[in-house]
Amino acid sequence: MTIELWWIGKTNFAYLKEGIELYKKRLGKYLNFKLVEIPDIKASKKISKQEIKLKEGQEILKKLLPKDFLILLDENGKELDSIAFAKEIEKFMISGPSKVIFLIGGAYGFSEAIYKRANRKVALSKMTFSHQMVRLFFVEQLYRAHSIINKEPYHHT
Repeated sequence: MTIELWWIGKTNFAYLKEGIELYKKRLGKYLNFKLVEIPDIKASKKISKQEIKLKEGQEILKKLLPKDFLILLDENGKELDSIAFAKEIEKFMISGPSKVIFLIGGAYGFSEAIYKRANRKVALSKMTFSHQMVRLFFVEQLYRAHSIINKEPYHHT
């Protein structure tokens, strides 16, 4: 199984890039994990927020294959604690799709087409975080999930 984390726009801060790379490297011992950066659509007075979401959605849909399992990281998604998230990941590993994509939207969220295409929505928290910070939080939680699955000491219960 492959897990991919897709996001819109660049990661601007070195400390976030370093943290993301640290957990990406650690995840390499458990699974095939990839990061995919999708260029953002620059906001201007000539293009509305709705048009930006639409264009970003079109770019995402071009890259998705019909068999890809798409999970949106969305504030209105299902909230899971780390152990429940680990159980979901383990289910995918046992009998799930060959590729699971977690998607972080752009500054204005997801287009309706992306919501319709999604197989599931997951929320990381009721709190609001910057989209760039969510990238690091997610890869850390994915690593934590694998440490739970493998009964390693990283996660203390």
